[in-house]
Amino acid sequence: MKLTRSLSFRLLVGIFVMMVIGITIVTLVLADMQAERYTEYYASNAARVSDIIKRSTHYSMMLNRREDIYQIITTIGTEPGIEGIRIYNKRGDITFSTDSSQTGRTVDLTAEACVVCHAGGIGDGVTPQNPQLVRTFRSPNGYRVMGVITPIKNEPGCDTPACHAHSPSQTILGVLDVMVPLDELDRNIARFEQAYVFGGLSMIVFVTGLAGLFFWRTVNVPVKRLKEGTERIIQGRLDHTIDVRTTDELGALTTSFNTMTRTLKQAQDELEELNRTLEKRVERKTEELRRAQANLVQVEKMVSLGTLAATVAHELNNPLEGVLTYAKLIRKRMQAGELTAEQKADVLDELKMIADETARCGSIVKNLLIFSRRKVGEMKPESLRAVVDQSLKLMAHHFAMNNIRPVTRFAEPEAVLVCDAEQLLQALLALQINAVEAMPQGGDLTVSVLRTAAGDAAVTVSDTGTGIRAEDLPHIFEPFFTTKREGKGTGLGLAVVYGIVKNHGGSVTVDASPGGGTVFTLTFPLRPGADAPDAARA
Repeated sequence: MKLTRSLSFRLLVGIFVMMVIGITIVTLVLADMQAERYTEYYASNAARVSDIIKRSTHYSMMLNRREDIYQIITTIGTEPGIEGIRIYNKRGDITFSTDSSQTGRTVDLTAEACVVCHAGGIGDGVTPQNPQLVRTFRSPNGYRVMGVITPIKNEPGCDTPACHAHSPSQTILGVLDVMVPLDELDRNIARFEQAYVFGGLSMIVFVTGLAGLFFWRTVNVPVKRLKEGTERIIQGRLDHTIDVRTTDELGALTTSFNTMTRTLKQAQDELEELNRTLEKRVERKTEELRRAQANLVQVEKMVSLGTLAATVAHELNNPLEGVLTYAKLIRKRMQAGELTAEQKADVLDELKMIADETARCGSIVKNLLIFSRRKVGEMKPESLRAVVDQSLKLMAHHFAMNNIRPVTRFAEPEAVLVCDAEQLLQALLALQINAVEAMPQGGDLTVSVLRTAAGDAAVTVSDTGTGIRAEDLPHIFEPFFTTKREGKGTGLGLAVVYGIVKNHGGSVTVDASPGGGTVFTLTFPLRPGADAPDAARA
C-alpha cells in the first residue's frame, strides 16, 4: 500500500496542517504583542524624557532664561536613544532644535508634528484631548522614528509681567517634540520574529515526528497486522489469530477479528464434517440406486425373456413334433427286420432331418441362454451393426409368429460405439417387443443405423402400429407407467431403455401419433479413435 494512501499518513497530514495554521497564528499574535509592548515601552521612555525636559526647564521658562533652556535640552538630546528634540511655538516656528539647522524654520500646520493639534480646527483656546501624541515616521536614513509631542500649556504665572507676558486666553504656548529612533526596536522585533518562526518550525517538526511515530505504533502497526490477517484468511488459513496489544478501538477491532476467524473456522470444520457425511451418504445412496437400476434392468430382461420364451415354446414345438414323428418311423422300420437300400436311404434322410431340427432348437435355446445371463457391464468398442443383428436374430421367431416383417437400413454400417453391448442389446429388444405388441395384425418393423448432423451415432426403431396418444407421451419413460391391460406389462421397459441410453451419455426421442406408428431414436456420442471390434458379435 502506498504511503500517501495510509491512514497514518492522512492523520499526520491533518495534524501537520492544523499545527502549521495554529503555530502560525500564535507566532503572528505573539510577535505582534511583543512589537506592541516594545513600542509602548519606547513611547513611555520618550514621554518620560519629555516630562523630564519640561520639569527641568520649567524654572528657566518662568524666568525666560533661554540659554539655560537650550543648554538643558541640548545636553539631554546628546543622550543615546534620542534622535532629536524640537520646540514649536503656536505659529509653527521651530524655536529650538538639537539640529541647529532647523532652528527658526516655520513648519506647515498640516505637518506631522502640528496636524495632531491643528486638525479639525483646534485653535488657541482649545487643548488636545490626548496630553501626549505619538507618531511614527521614516527618517531620511530609512529607519523608523517615533515622535512624542507634548503640549506646553500656558500655566498660571506664565501670563504675568513677571514671566514673559502671554495672553491669558492662549492655552497652548507650543509643543515639545521628542524623537527617538526605532532601528534597535525593529532589529529586536525582527530577531524575535525569527526566533518565533524557528521555534514554531522546530515545534512542528518535533511534534510531527512524535505524532508520526505515535501513529505508526498505534495505527499503522495494528492495521498492518489486521491486513496480514485478512490475507491469511483469503489464503484459507482460518486458524490464524492476531496478537491483541491494546485496549482501544483498534484492539477491540482486532478482538472482533479473532472472534470472526474462530467462528469461520468452526463453521468450516462443521461444513467439512457435513460434506464428509454427505459424501458417504451420497455414495451409499448411489450404490443403492445402482443396484436398484441393475435389478430393474434384470427384471426387464426377464420380462423380455419371458415374452421370447412364449414364442420359442411354439417355435420349438414344431421341430420337436417332427423329431418325435421321425423317431417313431425309424423305430417301426427297425422293428420290421432287414432294411432295403431304399429304406436305409429314407432312414438316413430322416436322421438328418432330426439332426437339423435338433440343431435349430439348440440354437434357439443357446441364444436365449446367452441373453438371460447376468453379466457385469463392460464398456468397450462395439459395432452397432453387430448389436442390431444380434437383436434381430433373437427376435426372428417372435417376428415370424406375429407376422412382422423386419427391415434394416445401415446408412452408417461401420459405426463403432464404446458401450455395454449387453445393455444396448436389451434396450433394442425392449423397443422391438413393444413394436411387435403395437402391431397385433402384423406390419413392418424398421431398424436403422445412421449418423446425425452433429456427428453422433443414432439407432432408430420404427413400426407401423397403433402409435401413442398425445396425453401418454410425457409419461412413457416413467417407471411402472403402462398402457397395456393388467397382467400384460410391468411399465419398466421404456424406463430401462431411458436409463441405459443415459448411462451411455446419449438421449432418447420419440415421434408418435395415434394410428401413425412410432419412431424411437437412440442417439449416442461417438468417441474419436475408437477401433472397430475384431469380429462381429455372434
